[in-house]
Amino acid sequence: QVQLVESGGGLVQPGGSLRLSCAASGVIFSLNVMGWYRQAPGKQRELVATMTSPGNTDYADSVKGRFAISRDNAKNTVSLQMNSLKPEDTAVYYCHGKRIYRTGPPIDYWGQGTQVTVSS
Repeated sequence: QVQLVESGGGLVQPGGSLRLSCAASGVIFSLNVMGWYRQAPGKQRELVATMTSPGNTDYADSVKGRFAISRDNAKNTVSLQMNSLKPEDTAVYYCHGKRIYRTGPPIDYWGQGTQVTVSS
């Protein structure tokens, strides 16, 4: 059974930094896409950053220039370095992985989420 386990959330002051990490267990294949989504209270879950196996990245406009995603394909791990954090970055951050098959629908995997709170 595939599990994604996040770590690194917490409380940080505005302007501070945090690093989130996620490791996939129970996976014998490489996930085609890994990344991060977030959900703030009363809002829909939104994409933060993703990276494909070849290294293509996609960022939400609100985090460009402040966040950086990285991954280790062989270990199926993904990290998110978050700098210059703002109160509006406060949310539960979810690790996401996707396996794309040549035939049939892709399969999405989600972590349990880790809370990030930006407040003075």
